Amino acid sequence: MTDVIGNHQARVRIKDLLLRAYIGIKDEEINNQQDVLINVCLTYDANDAINENEISAALNYRTITKQIIHHVDGNRFALLERLTHEVLSIVMEHEAVQWAQVEIDKPHALRYAESVSVCLEAHR
Repeated sequence: MTDVIGNHQARVRIKDLLLRAYIGIKDEEINNQQDVLINVCLTYDANDAINENEISAALNYRTITKQIIHHVDGNRFALLERLTHEVLSIVMEHEAVQWAQVEIDKPHALRYAESVSVCLEAHR
């Protein structure tokens, strides 16, 4: 197999993680769970994972996903901005993550719109 020389920054995407949370400020939103659709994109140095071919050398995105689910599912948030910030903080707690972007959609939040989303990003 040919050696590939260059940047081994892995880009990991967690797509369309569908959870339910109490999100909003209106009585209806406070009293009823709503769908939120979470998308995470992150980068990390995958050299060790590539060279060792061992799970222990890779970023465990399953763990990150479980942490997001535990934090969001069934919990209460007034603002989509705050929820997005908290999910981004969970992702950035992992030292291997060098850059991350989180976008969270709130489907049908506006009349005539498929959804409203907030996107935040962070880097080291």
